[in-house]
Amino acid sequence: MSDWMVTQSPSRGRRPRALSPLREHLRDTFWFAPTAAMVCVFVVWAGAQLLDTALVEALREDRDFDTLDELLRFADDAKAVVNAVSSAMMTFIGVVFSISLVAVQMASGQFTPRVVRLFVRSRITKATFAVFLATFVLTLLVLTSFDSVDDPRAATSVPLVQSVLTLCMVALSLLLFVLYVNSTLRLMRISQVIARIATESFRVVASMPVPVPVEDDDPAGLGPEVAWVPHEGRAGVLRDVHIARLVRVARKHGVVLRLIPRIGDFVVPGMPVLAVHGGPVPPRRALRGAVSVGVERTYHQDLGFGLRQLADIALRALSSAINDPTTAVQALDRVVQVLAALSRRPLDAARHRDRAGAVRLVQPLPGWTELVDLGFSEVRGCATGSPQVCRRLLAGLDDLLLLAPPDRREPLLRHRELLRQAVDLTASAPADRAFALHPDRQGIG
Repeated sequence: MSDWMVTQSPSRGRRPRALSPLREHLRDTFWFAPTAAMVCVFVVWAGAQLLDTALVEALREDRDFDTLDELLRFADDAKAVVNAVSSAMMTFIGVVFSISLVAVQMASGQFTPRVVRLFVRSRITKATFAVFLATFVLTLLVLTSFDSVDDPRAATSVPLVQSVLTLCMVALSLLLFVLYVNSTLRLMRISQVIARIATESFRVVASMPVPVPVEDDDPAGLGPEVAWVPHEGRAGVLRDVHIARLVRVARKHGVVLRLIPRIGDFVVPGMPVLAVHGGPVPPRRALRGAVSVGVERTYHQDLGFGLRQLADIALRALSSAINDPTTAVQALDRVVQVLAALSRRPLDAARHRDRAGAVRLVQPLPGWTELVDLGFSEVRGCATGSPQVCRRLLAGLDDLLLLAPPDRREPLLRHRELLRQAVDLTASAPADRAFALHPDRQGIG
């Protein structure tokens, strides 16, 4: 069986699960959650205002002016609180997030600039910012609802529900602030950053198509290549493709589409991105928006992006400016973990089928050798000056040799031999060479 992957729904007649990249793109932005929160709070305020008006009308019909007078006095007290919250909230937001931006800048300089994505994708960060802005907008809206009358019979609205809602939003803001500080401090710790990168990598692995037996299927039998579809639009990194849409288009026109660049490749206008096999070329409007290009790589559908970040962290830790071999060992722990999860999975390409079971989209994936080189090559080149990293690297290679099938051991053995040769050249004393080439999962322990 070749290293190809096939998607197949649990039921042959059931439509495959939609894989729209929209959710991932929204997670990579910081504007959507605050904007949605401010729109929602405006709707909630409008509903609360209607309830307050209905409450005043009910009290006036019952001629319960004593209760209405008490509500007016409560509104005066609440107005002072709402005024204080309104004036302090924007200052609070500015101070908190200014400090956070400094912390993010320090983390990107110490670890890798690509870890900024972890802060941007953090749900608690977006929720805190969204609730803070929503609370500020709500206080402004509630202030417009206060009447300046003393006679309860002349009152048209008493913002009772709105004031209670404001106090609830303030309480929620304080709770989220505590959670936000805790989350930010966790993300500033290198072990937590490395763990988050590994978690995102495993999500990509979990979203990969489930391999099924294809003994009667010819991996190369895609039909004759009819044409290429060039990239239109700006140049940038291929972030992801809309798999469900491409499968639908290919099924409708009776063709097989093959993605030419891999996810994470840099594409320029005019560069071929799709090859059409076995039929007429689909119209351009049907393929518009199916290929997403951005300024940087994302986790979505990018199998090697997590390993790239882990290798960058290890390289920076081994640089003479930082000289932190323990961080490099922690990064290697996760590199070995990711490669162990991929050691027996089919790689090289993913074949996506339609609901009838016909192959409609072929997507290239990095192969096993490429992933091993990505995780170990650059770290191995800088590890010879650190016995701790050499020992951990050897232990990781030995563990992967036990897990990988025989046909995937060659790149692991190659890296092991290259590391031994590099240590022989850099360590002059035989005792130092023997010490550096002793496998140890904790480096030096």
